[in-house]
Formats: sequence, C-alpha cells, structure tokens
Amino acid sequence: MKNVTDSFVSLGYWPFAGSFGFNTDILATNPINLSVVLGVLIFFGKGVLSDLLDNRKQRILNTIRNSEELREGAIEQLEKARARLRKVEMEADEFRVNGYSEIEREKLNLINSTYKTLEQLENYKNETIHFEQQRAINEVRQQVFQQALEGAIGTLNNCLNNELHLRTISANIGMFGMMNEITD
Repeated sequence: MKNVTDSFVSLGYWPFAGSFGFNTDILATNPINLSVVLGVLIFFGKGVLSDLLDNRKQRILNTIRNSEELREGAIEQLEKARARLRKVEMEADEFRVNGYSEIEREKLNLINSTYKTLEQLENYKNETIHFEQQRAINEVRQQVFQQALEGAIGTLNNCLNNELHLRTISANIGMFGMMNEITD
C-alpha cells in the first residue's frame, strides 16, 4: 500500500510538458478547483438546473391543481351525500311517523273489531239465553197443559156417564152445525 501512495506522491514532483500537472498540495489547489468547478457548474448547469427546477415547479403546481380539483370534487360529492342523507333521514322520519300512525290505526281497528265481535257474541249469548228460556217455558207449559188435560180427562171420565156424554156430543155437533151454516 505504501508503494501505491508513494507513486501518487512522486507524481506530484514530476514536471509535465506544457506546464500541466497534478498539484498534490490540497490546501493550495482545493479552493481553486472548487471555484473552477462551481464556475463551470453555474455557467453550464444554470440552464439545466433552472429547467429542472421549472419542471419540478410545474409538477408541484399540477399536483396542487389536481389536488384542488379532487378536493372540490370530493366536497361536491360530500354535499351530494349530505343532501341524500338528509333526504333519507326525512323519509325515515316520515316512514317512522307513518309507521307509528299505521300501528295506532291497526291497533284501534283491532280493538274496534274485537269490541264488535264481543258485542256480537254477547248478543248471540243473550239470544240463545232468551231462546232457551222460551223453550223451557214452552216445555213447562206443555207439561202443565198435558197434566191439566190428563187431569181434566180423568175428571171427565170419572164424572161423565153415558147420558152426559151423549148430551155433550149432541151440543158440540149442534155448535159445529151452526158454525158450518155461518161460514156458508
């Protein structure tokens, strides 16, 4: 490694033709070299750097413009979504109110129909009770009439003799004859 370093150091001491050579004195050559490099960079690189910066500036401006357009589009979509949300909320409230009203209506209809059904059942019950009472009364009347008739027949059979029996038959035949003449 020492040989390589020695060869570079020894190059600095060799004179070149046309007075061009390497100066290995870093402190003496560095500011000059830097100023030359900076001068070349500024002279030749100014346009390139300016173009690069202009291109970068245009890309940034385009990105900002695109971002603004996207932002405006997003705000517009947000407003549309909010409007749709308000509309849907209003419809939901309307459905809720109508639903509650419909439920109340159905409840009242159910109560009314149940009341009417109960009223009809009460009327049927009362009619059935009245019918059964009338039937029971008629049965009792028939039984009383039957017993009275049997008692009267028994009394008549005990009290009637042939003569009384013949007179009753003659009287009844006479009454039927008069009724027959009146109807003719």
